Amino acid sequence: MKTYISAIGTANPPHKVDQQDAARFMEESLALSNEERRKLKALYRLSGIRSRYSVLKDYSKSYGNYSFFPNSENLEPFPSTEDRMQVYGEEATKLSLEAIQNSLSQLPGFDVQEVTHLVTVSCTGMHAPGIDIEIVRQLGLPGNVRRTAINFMGCYAAFNALKVANDICRAEPKSKVLVVCVELCTLHFQNKADEDNLLSNAIFGDGAAALLVETEQRDCLQLSFENFYCDLAYEGINDMAWRIGNQGFEMRLSSYIPDFIKGGIKKLSDRLLDTFKNQLSGKVYYAVHPGGKRILSSIEQALGLQKEDNRYAYEVLENYGNMSSSTVLFVLKALMGDMKRSDNGKSVVSFAFGPGLTLESMLLRIKA
Repeated sequence: MKTYISAIGTANPPHKVDQQDAARFMEESLALSNEERRKLKALYRLSGIRSRYSVLKDYSKSYGNYSFFPNSENLEPFPSTEDRMQVYGEEATKLSLEAIQNSLSQLPGFDVQEVTHLVTVSCTGMHAPGIDIEIVRQLGLPGNVRRTAINFMGCYAAFNALKVANDICRAEPKSKVLVVCVELCTLHFQNKADEDNLLSNAIFGDGAAALLVETEQRDCLQLSFENFYCDLAYEGINDMAWRIGNQGFEMRLSSYIPDFIKGGIKKLSDRLLDTFKNQLSGKVYYAVHPGGKRILSSIEQALGLQKEDNRYAYEVLENYGNMSSSTVLFVLKALMGDMKRSDNGKSVVSFAFGPGLTLESMLLRIKA
């Protein structure tokens, strides 16, 4: 029995931040030397990002006009984790509902009451009762909708949500599983000028994505699940980490990550495709999590791809930055928007990466 992604919707907060404005905010906020300022400007210029979105207005404002961060030297007293979680609680559900509406509006006649399961994903905020209960309440879903929360796994977490949804539908074919990923990464800005924080401050943005997984074949383009494969590169276990600190969630993001990914991606893709090599013919599409420009380049080198093969990932990186778990779903949505009836039967290979160092992959097939 085949299980399908029938629709993907996305949403972003209202505050669009040009990368040059974000760089200016960082210059003002971090007491940098002239040499550090030059490095920061180069980092932002070479990031491959033109704009990102944030639930906070401050990144487009100048010193003296901040509303979340203090208008004081080095932004002290720096906002606490409690301060940031308050904003998360106010904004995450709203953004999730917008992505859900965008997704389900693509299926004319679909009644939200048909949803049987809800899977929520986030690594940038937590509270209880959580966004899952708020989504059920505000959508008017029955209280017996079965809920699963996937928290704090990082950029690859959407793959785990899709595995859960796929397993549910295969076990209970009449299920309609709503998957929602929402990440408010920009809440966790750290006013430290070390390499990890300079890099994470330069690439992360806010966004939500929602999709419907089911066994029903519809008269529209769908993506069927063919296989999943994951692996761990333990040599990178200390190079990507995400911890809860007193003043927000703290990211460790080493510049060595692209090298670890490059070393593991060929093995990962070979194992994923091993069962399906005889079924793969013609053009294969790629939906890669754009964790950063160097990561995309490393994948291309490892798999012998051209930059054009990764165009959907570059497009999302340029316009939205890295939105953690929701990002790869933005890439899949962009890819689906380009597909035609003539693409029926073609394959889509998708990858994402996160703490561990975890390497996740997925093989999909286009039904048009």
